[in-house]
Amino acid sequence: MTLPAAPSRVVTAGEALSGRYRGRVARIDWAELQAARQHSALWRRLHHKRWQYVGIGSGDLFIGVAIVDVGWCCSSFAYLFDRRERRLLTDWSREGLPGRSGGVSDAPVDGGRAWFGGRRAALSVQHEAGDRLTLSVDVPGLRVEAVLSLQPAAPLLLAVGPIDGGAAHATQKSSALTTSGWAEARGRRFSLDGAVSSLDSSNGLLARRTAWRWASAHSPEVGFNLQQGYFGDYENVLWLDGHLFALGAARFEFDPAQPLRPWRVHTDDERLDLRFTPEGARQADLNLGLVASYYIQPVGTFDGWVRAARGDAKRPVQGLLGVTEDHRSKW
Repeated sequence: MTLPAAPSRVVTAGEALSGRYRGRVARIDWAELQAARQHSALWRRLHHKRWQYVGIGSGDLFIGVAIVDVGWCCSSFAYLFDRRERRLLTDWSREGLPGRSGGVSDAPVDGGRAWFGGRRAALSVQHEAGDRLTLSVDVPGLRVEAVLSLQPAAPLLLAVGPIDGGAAHATQKSSALTTSGWAEARGRRFSLDGAVSSLDSSNGLLARRTAWRWASAHSPEVGFNLQQGYFGDYENVLWLDGHLFALGAARFEFDPAQPLRPWRVHTDDERLDLRFTPEGARQADLNLGLVASYYIQPVGTFDGWVRAARGDAKRPVQGLLGVTEDHRSKW
């Protein structure tokens, strides 16, 4: 079965509308959430995390851009991975003050905006008229100007659920979005016309310690999003020929000490089983005592099979470009 239509809000009568839905929500607003109102305003501010991530992939490259507001700090990164040379051409990141250096709106798509700015840095993801998103990046070593079309496209995922040690979380994710534009890195120019993009707009009241493993890959015919960690199986879905299906719990089998060796990613409902072959990775490791973060995002390809229902024939997946991620934060 495909997923039910998205509700108009994520909270009703003080409770989060937990579930997986197809379609878009205009705003993620936790103001009336009873589980949040039991905490102080300071707790809510420090635990409220928002981020906007955009991935763009083609035969030549993979671009990852994120703008993150963790309540007491705002950060951003942007990288371009050259698939031909199998190396990062550029990897930029910076931190700043929320509201002054950057921010992420509570509108995940419709009218939404995420931005980060500072000395020699300007990034934005903006929803525009005509149901399109514009991505603009101008940082040392990398410039990107891209247009991502929300129409026509497979329905977006809206996932809403509770969080242990926090309150609740919601995420709005896309499958393959048609893309046009260009990127420049270290004096080289790349066309983004015909590339495939995906969005991750997330917003929640999270625990102080949060960890996850994630996999995401998309083409116009097949796409998936999988997470193992703080959000359970709420965001585990498969896009198949424009339809959106819920998947079971995800399992990630890999060597954390050697993350560039092959991974196996599969679900316990026997509807997805894939081998991931990394080509390279972006990673960061920060430990400042009160704040710490470990992050690695390998770029590579998935091979294996998927199916909409357990009794269906297995549909082959070959060379599907995407990413995995191993992430642990104390924030």
